[in-house]
Amino acid sequence: MNQILPYIQVGLSILLVAGVLLQRSEASLGAAFGGGDSTGTRFARRGFEKILFNFNIIVAILFVASAFAPLLLNR
Repeated sequence: MNQILPYIQVGLSILLVAGVLLQRSEASLGAAFGGGDSTGTRFARRGFEKILFNFNIIVAILFVASAFAPLLLNR
């Protein structure tokens, strides 16, 4: 199991990065520095965007679990 774990982590990290890059971004560069009015627009996630959001949460949880797995497996 310890030999395959790094490959699982690489695969999960690629999926996580791709999922985050596919998500819609509401904040512009100006909002990062205090400008812009990004707080006034709220939207509900629907369809593919909601599926992608939930997928990213699941992949992130699996990635964190795979990071802590060696600690639990060495007991």
